[in-house]
Amino acid sequence: GLQTMRLNKTTIDRIKYEGTNNKKHIVWDDALPSFGCRIYPSGKKSFVFAYRYAGRKRLMVLGRYGLLTVDQARKKAKKLGVAVSDGVDPMQLKREELHGNTVSDLCEYYLEQHAKKKKKSCKEDQRRIERYVKPALGKHLVKTLARVDVAQQHRRIGTNSPYEANRILALLSVMFEFAINQGFREESAGNPAKRIEKWPEQKRDRWATREELSQLVEAINQEKSIYVRGALWMYLLTGARKSEVLTMRWTDLDLSRGTWRQPETKAGRTHYLSLSPPVVQLLREIPKQEGNPYVICGHKESAHLVNIDKAWRRVRKSAGVEDLRLHDLRRTVGSWQAQSGNSLHLIGRVLGHSNASTTQIYAHFAEDHVRMALDKHAQNVLSVVGRPYGFISHDAMD
Repeated sequence: GLQTMRLNKTTIDRIKYEGTNNKKHIVWDDALPSFGCRIYPSGKKSFVFAYRYAGRKRLMVLGRYGLLTVDQARKKAKKLGVAVSDGVDPMQLKREELHGNTVSDLCEYYLEQHAKKKKKSCKEDQRRIERYVKPALGKHLVKTLARVDVAQQHRRIGTNSPYEANRILALLSVMFEFAINQGFREESAGNPAKRIEKWPEQKRDRWATREELSQLVEAINQEKSIYVRGALWMYLLTGARKSEVLTMRWTDLDLSRGTWRQPETKAGRTHYLSLSPPVVQLLREIPKQEGNPYVICGHKESAHLVNIDKAWRRVRKSAGVEDLRLHDLRRTVGSWQAQSGNSLHLIGRVLGHSNASTTQIYAHFAEDHVRMALDKHAQNVLSVVGRPYGFISHDAMD
């Protein structure tokens, strides 16, 4: 039967190997039956822990006698006993610790735990992870990935697509911040995506001028679908984001009050937009479809229009503004507002920006207004004082 005794230094030192043909020889502790000492034919001794997991017997080596004292080993066995009763498989854990989590594992975990709950840009994250992160870095261990590995990938992608490379770098930085917070990587190892120089990006300063706008309007009105026409007019008149217009629901609109409730902006907050009388008029002209909650109806039943890019390419081609992107209409709204003398704070609220720095690109449009305001002020002062120009040099000095 089973050999048991009180395991301590004295008893363990005395035990000799008693098996034949390399048979396992284990002496179990009489006080803690899952804890034992295995004696090998060579005379070497190791502490073991026996347990059942998912109906199967398992035997785990805790460490060599000599490297571990009996007390240390017994404590370890007790702790593992508690873990097993909590439904943990210690051998599986040990294997995982040895292999560690790969960047691929981190990607999955991040998308599951973090991105889906927190971020509006989850689809983008997923696309970048599948296309760029996993192929290049997936097999690396989270705890040992070095900055040089990330920097190399950043350089490689950036030679063709600097903008995309910078976005991937930002995503990796968030992912590793998450990994450090979750304990998958030591804080002292640092974030391998930080302190890497980003590629310079060209900020776009393109918006529609007044001449271009009249050509655009003509081209928009040539479009066959009333929903496409409606969507493009909405972009022009409100400066809303592409997805916001396409997913607009009738229940989010209050035409009598002239408000549009945008359920979730990029920053995850509800944003109310005031609808001007022309926009309300436009919305009243868009036909509702039975059983379709969306304003801009698509080809499929009770769905919204998904792809407006084809129509936009036709429109801009016929208007002769082929370099004007759909997003530039949003910029047009911002720049025209600045030229009408609206404050940057107000423009930020109109466009639903979550931070002021995003609105800053419209600052230089406001310069003309400052100039006009100061011109007017100077004229006012002079009209009160009744002085002609020529301030300092007057004849009395001669």
